[in-house]
Amino acid sequence: MAKQPDSDAAVRWAEVWKSAWESQDTEAIVALYHPDVVFSSQPFRTPYAGRSGVREYVTQAFAEEESVRARVGKPVVDGDRAAIEWWAALTENGVETTLAGTSVLRFDAAGLVVEQRDTWNQADGRREPPGGWGR
Repeated sequence: MAKQPDSDAAVRWAEVWKSAWESQDTEAIVALYHPDVVFSSQPFRTPYAGRSGVREYVTQAFAEEESVRARVGKPVVDGDRAAIEWWAALTENGVETTLAGTSVLRFDAAGLVVEQRDTWNQADGRREPPGGWGR
């Protein structure tokens, strides 16, 4: 089966986010995005605009987080869009927590994210994903 045109971009996004989240490498994440990206970190929040908005969001999040263990699922790709599950157990503001969510992404021809919409939830404590997660 042939790869979808943007599956490489989706896989790269997932791999970079995982490693950069764990190492708190803001600039590696920012480099994934188009200069005019629209980044929505939650459905009811005002979206962040451009790479500076992504940098602002990631910098603020990393200031609150430590000891991150991140996982990403296999991207589901359709043309220039992808959906990617993610799961992270971490310490946030001194409290152990687990975040689980999905990012829906749209890529340009160069493989940069031009739109991202996240939906996620969190639970107390460090938790493992359920069996079969991320396939």
